[in-house]
Amino acid sequence: MKICGLDEAGRGPLAGPLVAAAIILNPQCSIFNFKDSKKLSEKQREDLFNKIVCSGAVFKTEIISTRQINNRGMGWANKEIFKRLIKILEADKYIVDGNLKIKVRNKNVKSVIDADASRKCVMAASVIAKVTRDKLMRQLHNEYPNYGWEKNMGYGTKIHIEAIRKYGAVKYHRDVYVTTALNNS
Repeated sequence: MKICGLDEAGRGPLAGPLVAAAIILNPQCSIFNFKDSKKLSEKQREDLFNKIVCSGAVFKTEIISTRQINNRGMGWANKEIFKRLIKILEADKYIVDGNLKIKVRNKNVKSVIDADASRKCVMAASVIAKVTRDKLMRQLHNEYPNYGWEKNMGYGTKIHIEAIRKYGAVKYHRDVYVTTALNNS
């Protein structure tokens, strides 16, 4: 039975896209040190990412842009990104981290709270999504270096919020998130 794990990265930051990954692990390959990507250092995530890529696993990533998030909302983006991945990666069963109700015709989809801490395929998806998003944020930092995205990855750190106050928001900022952060700081 082919089981596909899915997870996302970047639901909470003030800037940048939402990135998700879907992965079917190679049953002949055993990769050790699986953990939720949030519990790994950047180096550990990148090392594990490289091992996953070289393991023969089948995976896809999907991105929902900041513009789409601003236009349609994070609730839509979070469901849509998983639906897109489920439609492009064939499996017998899909395990999505979280409690979203995701329905895709003729697909066996199950949402599991904290699956990124208990299911290897979802842990792997977590790593792929996080490393992919971090790389994107470092690229965006090169375009807009004032916000510290190479370190804060778009999250609402003190330095990031101060930069928004000084330089204003740019096209990669999430309007609702920025407004909320500015009003609460």
